Amino acid sequence: MTTLFISDLHLDAERPHITELFGRFLDAEARGADALYILGDLFEAWIGDDDPSATATFVADRLRVVADGGTPVWFMHGNRDFLVGQAFADRAGMAILPDPTVVDLYGKPVLLMHGDTLCTDDVAYQQFRAQTRDPVWQAQFLAQPLAARIAFAKQAREASKAHQSGLASQGTMETITDVAPAAVAAAFQQFGVETLIHGHTHRPAVHALDVDGRPRERIVLGDWYEQGSVLRVDSQGHRLEALA
Repeated sequence: MTTLFISDLHLDAERPHITELFGRFLDAEARGADALYILGDLFEAWIGDDDPSATATFVADRLRVVADGGTPVWFMHGNRDFLVGQAFADRAGMAILPDPTVVDLYGKPVLLMHGDTLCTDDVAYQQFRAQTRDPVWQAQFLAQPLAARIAFAKQAREASKAHQSGLASQGTMETITDVAPAAVAAAFQQFGVETLIHGHTHRPAVHALDVDGRPRERIVLGDWYEQGSVLRVDSQGHRLEALA
């Protein structure tokens, strides 16, 4: 049997082929897996569990089929869908994991994160993250009319694009938006694990590291902007592969 890890699908109405690819992935693989872990940014944006979009309905219905078929579905908030709440989780049949979380993976403790907290050099983003994770801010935001929340999400996406464009023009995009080595080392030290799985950076790879004289492994999941990406793990090892 196999455990599946995905992240950074960024599903929305503007890329229906990716939503369809996700549906095929769920039907073909996820329904027979030991578990499915979604490590954040399942959606391009999330304005509240009352989101009436067809994409949200499609995802909830398809994930519910997977969960009802016996495959546990675990979800971790990302930087785009941190407002996914218990109501949507219940619709989709998935359980919400805190970030970070250590899970037992075939007898081995593995640290799971979305990955954005590791990008500590991006000070502007970390300040925004602290603001939007505040329960008071979230309650005030969710109390606004749906139209106002939709407008805010659009504005936030444009601000994110402008921020990244500014970093690119300064030549700092690659370093600031990637993980900071010190933050990665600190995570390994704090949790005492040998393996870390995360997304967020859209730089799929398997990194062999040395932290405090011990070999460690950092596995970065890929995004789904142009194609799919999945990490398959079983008792024999792991495979990080693209989906078309």
